[in-house]
Amino acid sequence: MKKKWFVVYTRPQQELKVAQQLSAMGITNYCPTITLVKQYSDRKKKVIKPLLSSYVMVHLEENNHEKVFSCSGIVRYLFFLGKPAVVPVFEIDLMQDHLNGVYSDIKLATLTVGESHTISKGPFSGVCGKVVQTDNTKVKLELASLGMSITLKKQAA
Repeated sequence: MKKKWFVVYTRPQQELKVAQQLSAMGITNYCPTITLVKQYSDRKKKVIKPLLSSYVMVHLEENNHEKVFSCSGIVRYLFFLGKPAVVPVFEIDLMQDHLNGVYSDIKLATLTVGESHTISKGPFSGVCGKVVQTDNTKVKLELASLGMSITLKKQAA
C-alpha cells in the first residue's frame, strides 16, 4: 500500500515535541516552522514556532493509522468529508520550498480582474487562481484549491 500524508491534531503547543517523538519512532513527519525574534525587556531572542498551530503532517500507509497514538500529545487525525484528511505531496513540497525561500522568476502577462490564471513557475507552479486585484506592480491571486490568496510582484519584461 502506498504512503500518504495525513494531518494529526496535537495538544496546544505540543507540535515540536510530537514531531520529535514521531521521528524517534521512525515515522516520517513534517512540522513546518518559522523563526521569530521576540523582544524581551532586556534582550532579543530567536524563537522557533510551528507555522500551523496544533497540526503535524505524518507520512504513513493507511493501515498504520493507529501507530501514531502511542506518541503522547496527539489528540486525533484531522478529518475531511468523514475520512482522515490527505495532503497531496505537491502541497507538502510547495510548503517546504516556500519556507526555504525557493522561488523562481514568475512572469505575468497583462491580467484583468476576474480572469483565471495558472502559475507556470515557482513553488505554486500548476496551481490555478482567480485574479482578484491588479495594479502596475503586483497581482493578487485567489488560490481556491489551497484556500489562500497570494500576491505576485510584476517584473519588467
